[in-house]
Amino acid sequence: MFVKICGVTNQEDALLATALGADAVGFIFAPSDRQVAIPIVRDIVRQLPPEVMTVGVFRDQGRQRVVEVVNTIGLRAAQLHGNESPETCRWIADRVPITIRALPAGSPDLLRIDEFGADLLLLDSPVPGSGTVFDWSLAEGAPSNRPMLLAGGLDPENVARAIAKVRPFGVDVASGVEAESGRKDPRLLRAFLEAARSVEFEDYDGGERRPFNWEEHQWG
Repeated sequence: MFVKICGVTNQEDALLATALGADAVGFIFAPSDRQVAIPIVRDIVRQLPPEVMTVGVFRDQGRQRVVEVVNTIGLRAAQLHGNESPETCRWIADRVPITIRALPAGSPDLLRIDEFGADLLLLDSPVPGSGTVFDWSLAEGAPSNRPMLLAGGLDPENVARAIAKVRPFGVDVASGVEAESGRKDPRLLRAFLEAARSVEFEDYDGGERRPFNWEEHQWG
């Protein structure tokens, strides 16, 4: 099970998350309580293992700016979490290593996810970024032709149930593992990762496999 810890604001939390086994860490550049400055993220990224997916989270920011930030500070992925059009997403996808398109459950855009050219889909609550749980049955309408990360109010108590219900490729958490906004709780981080990895079911193709091998993947 692929696990992404989002809303990271400091080096200590990033290093702890990866030490505990997180596959990805996300840094929010859009207006948010967890927004973090570019120079801080640059310094954090340099300290992380190369196999970790480092993700910049953007919302309705200029496409050239997104590409510049991702490539300048060495991020592995851009997560587009706003009203970006398919054309904008494809333009960005052609210029950064990995793109993640975040969409709310029930969005009509889910029916045309191929048009966005994203590598992964992040399925969030109908109020994206709110940290609230949504009806997981809505995930049944999500496309099955690309890896999906499930987000929206996940925490150590409910993540195993969510995985068993939705069977996503991976899960994404921010507020559910915090001691306070922008600061992770080590005990909650550990509990979340253990719970997410505890779910076993047949015909799941994620397993312990990371979705991208940075050393082998050749970027065009």
